[in-house]
Amino acid sequence: MEAVPLQAFVRALDPASLPRVLRVCSGVYFEGSVYEICGNECCLSTGDLIKVTQVHLQKVVCENPGTGQTMELAPNFQGYFTALTSPQSYKTLEELVSAATWRSKQLPIYFTSTHRIITEARVVTEDQLLVFEAVEMHLRTRCARCVLGSGHQQVILHLPLSQKGPFWTWEPSAPQTLLQVLQDPALEDLVLTCPTLPWHFLVLRPHYEIQAIMHMRRTVVRIPSTLEVDVEDVTASSQHIHFIKPLLLSEVLAQGGPYPLFVEILEVPEGPPIFLGPWVRSLHKGQRLCIHGLASPPWRLLASSKGRKVPRRFMVSGAYGGKLRRRPREFPTVYDLLGAFQPGQPLRVVATKDCEGETENPEFTSLSVGDRLEVLKSGQTHGAQGRDTDVLVCQRLSDQTGEKDCDEEAECQEQVVLPLYFPGSFVEEMSDSRRYSLSDLTAQFPLPCEVKVVAKDTSHPTDPLASFPGLQLEEKITEPFLVVSPDSEPGTCFEIPPRWLDLTVVVVEGQPGWPAGPLPVATVEELTDAFYYHLRKLPACGIQRPPPRPPKSQGLSRQRTQSSDHGGVKSSQVLELQEPHLLPQTKVKTLPEFTKGSLSMYSKIPANKGLRPTKSKTQDTDDDDHDYEEVVEHFQKTL
Repeated sequence: MEAVPLQAFVRALDPASLPRVLRVCSGVYFEGSVYEICGNECCLSTGDLIKVTQVHLQKVVCENPGTGQTMELAPNFQGYFTALTSPQSYKTLEELVSAATWRSKQLPIYFTSTHRIITEARVVTEDQLLVFEAVEMHLRTRCARCVLGSGHQQVILHLPLSQKGPFWTWEPSAPQTLLQVLQDPALEDLVLTCPTLPWHFLVLRPHYEIQAIMHMRRTVVRIPSTLEVDVEDVTASSQHIHFIKPLLLSEVLAQGGPYPLFVEILEVPEGPPIFLGPWVRSLHKGQRLCIHGLASPPWRLLASSKGRKVPRRFMVSGAYGGKLRRRPREFPTVYDLLGAFQPGQPLRVVATKDCEGETENPEFTSLSVGDRLEVLKSGQTHGAQGRDTDVLVCQRLSDQTGEKDCDEEAECQEQVVLPLYFPGSFVEEMSDSRRYSLSDLTAQFPLPCEVKVVAKDTSHPTDPLASFPGLQLEEKITEPFLVVSPDSEPGTCFEIPPRWLDLTVVVVEGQPGWPAGPLPVATVEELTDAFYYHLRKLPACGIQRPPPRPPKSQGLSRQRTQSSDHGGVKSSQVLELQEPHLLPQTKVKTLPEFTKGSLSMYSKIPANKGLRPTKSKTQDTDDDDHDYEEVVEHFQKTL
């Protein structure tokens, strides 16, 4: 097949013959443009193969051949079109009218002139379509009443029947819909008429969108039919050609198999690494992988190491086979106690530092090191400043041992009310020496939870969790992972989350030698700090509210007010005591007599003459809008 313009190929294409394979014979490139414009392909190279799968009509441009004006029609346009076909030639206009009368043709009649016609109204150029409507007397001459143009630009011309031609008439065909006209190859580029449109004659220019498959394209390529490129149909000689389609790991996950699936990496996402395992270095372009399937179970835990200055972050799989033992939790404030308390589950703690109560709120109890408490409930109390304060109600437990009656034990126990902003320090009281699996631990106890790995995961020889004195199990996330192994190390398996590590791959043929049966998978992966905090910000992870700020202390405000009131008196007293010592001792006998007189004269002036009373700049600090306690530093003035 010879090369034809893409527009001509699409107009003559039978949709039932799809798919078709085309070869680009003359490429096109829009210099300075992006690779795609509005989602359509704008750059094709000579020799590219295109597998056309679908063709869609986007719009139809309606053009007036006389004026060059255009307008767009929707593909569902409801008007009917009539094609002007079967042209016949006449020497004069009178011969044309006589033939129409003899054949009983219905008016109007469409015709064109092969020469220019000069009239008083305007000049009719060759090949301009005229519409003959009737024969009339104009200026005592039999003339043909003709219409030139359409719409607001219509011009009525009276052409004498003696006007010489030759003239060509155009016979209208049967009315057809827009889609019927476009699907008829015989009507391509013919002049049409449509009574619904404002023009008497027009030409249709359809615009199609071609959906095709190309080599190394992950998505369907959309090509406009108006692209100025020549193509050749090579479907018959291209049956053996396979178009390579890249895939994302997320697409492989959505397909759901079949597994195992052998792929080759085409592209690795840019950006800093999210895992710190040694297998990350094997993820590069050209590396072949075997995808074994989905990891089970789908949930994982985020954990942080305890007991070191710089904590390390880990993602622990639900299939982790190590054994863990619970460790007492530490709570730096009462607010942390409230976050860990769950109704129906006893929570007992021991105070690890002395904390004094507040003199303004005597109901808030002081604590000493070693006090044992059991959290009962949360509530509110009416504070001294008339505001409600959130509190935690606890019960002080007795330290005495031995058997007692229930009445005596009840008398020894007292309720303790602690505000949530109370800066206490507590450690959980527990005597649980059981060894739990990870699934049992998360099912029986809430997170966060502190544990110690007492037995390594036997399937993970280099289990790093056992080397830490403690672990903080933070959050539980559920996300599908794919079990993958590289062809360079078929016995090494790791898990990749397509959501955060979406590789671009292409399916390849499998290679012999891959081990059969279940493979050991690393159940612990170390994370970077940036990725760890990204996971903690996910909607699935709970976001704790900050603890409440302590209220402003009335005693502190009163003390500052009193100090400002007495500050001026104390300063003046200090000045009066120090003034005699600061003035130098002068020898009065050495002064002249007039000096003594002048001194006695100025001594009669009142000491406070000419001095203005100064206003105190001290303001009451209790007029502030906020009601939380400020940190005030006291500085001693020295003179």
